[in-house]
Amino acid sequence: MLNTYTSYQLIAKDIDKSITRIEQQPTVDRDTQYYLANITKVKSIDDFVNNDRLFKYAMKAYGLENMDYAKAFMVKALKEGVSDPDSFANKLTDKRYAQFVSAFNFAANGADTTVYNKAQQLVTKNYATQAQIAGLDPNSDYVKGETTYYLANITKVKSVDDLMGNSRLYTYALAAFGLDSATEDKDLIKQVLQGGVRDPNSVANKQTDPAYAALASAFNFEQYAETATTINPAQQPTVDKYMRQTLEEDAGKTNEGVRLALYFQRKAPDITSWYDVLADTALASVVRSALGLPDSFATADIDKQAQLFEQKLDISDFTDPEKLSKFLTRFTSMYEINHPTSTAVTSVSVLFAQPTSVGISTDLMMAMQQLKF
Repeated sequence: MLNTYTSYQLIAKDIDKSITRIEQQPTVDRDTQYYLANITKVKSIDDFVNNDRLFKYAMKAYGLENMDYAKAFMVKALKEGVSDPDSFANKLTDKRYAQFVSAFNFAANGADTTVYNKAQQLVTKNYATQAQIAGLDPNSDYVKGETTYYLANITKVKSVDDLMGNSRLYTYALAAFGLDSATEDKDLIKQVLQGGVRDPNSVANKQTDPAYAALASAFNFEQYAETATTINPAQQPTVDKYMRQTLEEDAGKTNEGVRLALYFQRKAPDITSWYDVLADTALASVVRSALGLPDSFATADIDKQAQLFEQKLDISDFTDPEKLSKFLTRFTSMYEINHPTSTAVTSVSVLFAQPTSVGISTDLMMAMQQLKF
């Protein structure tokens, strides 16, 4: 059996290839085909939770499969949505619920939830509002004609250049956010669209006028590339999350340490505070193991735990792929020491066997020697 370090590296070095293997599993393929074929037919919360196959698939995609039986709980979260900071989902400590409700946002998008796309529905809604502010009748032939043209062509747009290259679409898109294409600096708009909104220091986020960030969020080419004008979080993004969850689950069947490492790798970019880590038992377990701390440390005062983690590690390293890789190398190495996968060698075989390292393999030892902490 491969040790924790080696098993993790084999998967992590080519995640796409690893996920492709998961996609090819017959059961996974059947469930995914069913999900994609039927999710767009869902028009209400009742439709969603009453289709057990769809609902369980979605819940697993967000790591909530252990709660798929609690339908009344989830219905409450879905009904209240995430627009209100005090909504049920937003008040839950576990952020996965808010993420789930955000993807299946029936409270905000109603019957269009599973087909909703910002570049389509949000932009056309905004355009009608802006037309009314400008003194135009939203039901006029002009507004309707521009909207019809926009919807017929926006899904063909696959890049920032495509959008800016079609003056009619470009004018419509900017007008939807109260921006005038005739006076706006095209270089600035291009930088806004290319930079997206995920980085707090992106061009869009640094503008005083929030309209720029709203524009970049609606046409999110930075995050979704050529699918920006067609993507819906209830469709392919949920499938992608399901595949990753299944990959981690499969890895955990043979080595829980590999599952923990893959989970940490996935969650790391979103970690902004040590309290984020401590609120997630799996993340906290990885950090404790990497630092060589006993499980009993989890019972210590939470502020003291956060203080120790801060003294030992730089949380910003988790957003750096190279530094994150080194951290997970340390974790998988430490996990292997505490949970060896090698079969114990009997005392008699040791006497007659060729020299070998018992319990810890050579490649693991080499990896540990290269660590610099």
